[in-house]
Amino acid sequence: MSLRHYIFLKDVLVLALTAFGGPQAHVAMMFKLLVDKRRYLTEKELIELNALCQILPGPSSTQTLTAIGFRLGGPNLAYLTLLVWVTPAFIFMTLAAITVSILQQNHISLHFARYIQPMAVGFVAMAAYKISSKVIESKTGVVLMVISAILSYFFRSPWVFPALLLSGGAVTAIKFKKHPLEANKKLRIDWSNFILFGLVLVAAAVLGSITKWRGLLLFENFYRNGTLVFGGGQVLIPLLYTEFVEFKKYLSSEEFLSGYALLQALPGPVFAFTPYIGALAMRHYGIGGQIIGSLAGTAGIFLPGTFLIFFVIRFWDELKKYRVVKASLEGINAVSSGMVCAAAILLYHPVESSFLNFGIVIATFCLLQWTRIPAPFIIIFGLLLGFVL
Repeated sequence: MSLRHYIFLKDVLVLALTAFGGPQAHVAMMFKLLVDKRRYLTEKELIELNALCQILPGPSSTQTLTAIGFRLGGPNLAYLTLLVWVTPAFIFMTLAAITVSILQQNHISLHFARYIQPMAVGFVAMAAYKISSKVIESKTGVVLMVISAILSYFFRSPWVFPALLLSGGAVTAIKFKKHPLEANKKLRIDWSNFILFGLVLVAAAVLGSITKWRGLLLFENFYRNGTLVFGGGQVLIPLLYTEFVEFKKYLSSEEFLSGYALLQALPGPVFAFTPYIGALAMRHYGIGGQIIGSLAGTAGIFLPGTFLIFFVIRFWDELKKYRVVKASLEGINAVSSGMVCAAAILLYHPVESSFLNFGIVIATFCLLQWTRIPAPFIIIFGLLLGFVL
């Protein structure tokens, strides 16, 4: 690997340790670090990759980072990117599963993280502003952005996200004749990762049903959820609650909600909630069993999206050369902008409505827009403020 690759992995680790607030906030930090500071790719390239990942099932911010790693250094750097990005959250949530009962017994409150949520809204608002200012280039784009924001705000089904993105792309695809023809657009598709994706799904289901071992069953459960979930971690959470609390009763509702509250105070992907569930589901197998459960949850939830993005990213640049695809990107980017706008509003809903929290949102936005204060420092300040007050 080159020095640039090591620097990129260091930047990924910085994101893994400081990226609070879910996929939209993660993308905002990617803009600041990977685009503005390091220039690994352009703003439009990041937006296109993020939109592509939102069409696919799985954790969109994880897939976006992995795709960037692939573009910079091929499969090896992409796999290392995934490992570096996921490992801190895996460790945090595995330890959380072991310690959450101790926190409850000692009445230790998680209230110190109360200022992180409005800060995350500020990050998402900045992402919405930056994306819309860069990719909205026509009246059609404005209309699509507004419609997307309204629909994704009122209709929160996981299938709404890919449907909106594909619909937006179809609207602007009809203008394909405005784009010049490009030669040498030979599309070569390598099906190996797609085949691997399907084989793992079938093998996990078969082996789980034969052995009945909870570790394999957990892997199959999480892999299936990772295959079907569109729209990010916020969509995954209610599905996990239904399956593991209400149906299988591996966790109590108190344990589930305590873990989710703790997750809000931690950086990294929202999908990292799964090692917490996996570890608690295997608590009767001892510490070793809990680690196995945590690994099953992590591998199961992240592998499907990884296989799929590795499948698509290999021919994405060639696919974009087709005029219809190139024209559709205008609509996809506009719809993606609308989704981020809606996310900023939706993320504010769970935050207590007060002048202080609203002021934190505005202050975070202003700091990101008009100062050079690094995002991690802003987050650390919010945590310290929570401890002090």
